[in-house]
Amino acid sequence: MLILIARRAVMSVVLIVVSSLAIFVLMSFVPGDPALTILGEHATPEALQRLRESLGLNRPLYEQYGDWLFGLIRGDLGTSIFSGEPVAKLIGLRVGVTVSLMVGSVVVIAVFGVALGLLSAVREGWVGRVVDAVSLLGFALPGFWIAIVLVAIFAVTLRVFPATGYVPPTVSPTGWLLSLVLPVIALSIGGITIIAKQMRDSARDVLARDYIRVLRATGLSERRILLLHVLRNAAVPTTTLLGLTAVSVLSGAVFIENVFVLPGLGSLVTSATLRHDLPIVLGVGVVFAVIVIVINLLVDLAYGVLNPKARVVS
Repeated sequence: MLILIARRAVMSVVLIVVSSLAIFVLMSFVPGDPALTILGEHATPEALQRLRESLGLNRPLYEQYGDWLFGLIRGDLGTSIFSGEPVAKLIGLRVGVTVSLMVGSVVVIAVFGVALGLLSAVREGWVGRVVDAVSLLGFALPGFWIAIVLVAIFAVTLRVFPATGYVPPTVSPTGWLLSLVLPVIALSIGGITIIAKQMRDSARDVLARDYIRVLRATGLSERRILLLHVLRNAAVPTTTLLGLTAVSVLSGAVFIENVFVLPGLGSLVTSATLRHDLPIVLGVGVVFAVIVIVINLLVDLAYGVLNPKARVVS
């Protein structure tokens, strides 16, 4: 297991460098001039040139990226071009929102997806058909459209949950939960159907194996068979898909945060991209890369728990 963690650590460094370099190159092709955005359309060419020089925007791209990378090694994500505030501070104020949204969505997806998958594998019939139908809807309907519908029904019409905004848990735990309900549902619906379908197919495969028949013949209860044997073996392939779903939840959070006006990393990187604030975009990109690395590590650790052979191989 330690070897696995060491390998992940090496891969993490490579992933951060490659992803940040890709962001840096792609942002160089995005139309816009930070100096022009700051000074306005009526700024003189001389003023624009002086500002570009003071911000270091007139230097070659490889020098700009090199300076940023050396700063990252020292733990410095740079400062915002527009506000002058440290990027680490701006991210620290918003990362809790995105993590709360993401963790809540993954937990909901895992619990309801696994439960529906097991239920449809055991009952089959109409339950399986419902899972198939809902799965198609989950694939077809985009998350932001679901978010708008949820706001229209539960926030505008029924007035059960707030339509927009975020309440920190330190201010009001109840308000924090209420502000996350609709965003979490919007992010979770598609993932629940995907996990439910995978769990159902995996559980069916396990239920058809000979050792399950032997366990039933020994008189072991169906509940113990499902929880101790079927669930554990069917969870191995489902765990892989859950990890991929968690990554997709992270990307979907960018859109959902803008729909519900949540002050998270998604809304931060969106506004920074529109203003061509490269240090913020790079900083958020590093945080997203770290989150993806943590997800992959947790998936590998889950393999070790569910399948002892994986620990031996690693």
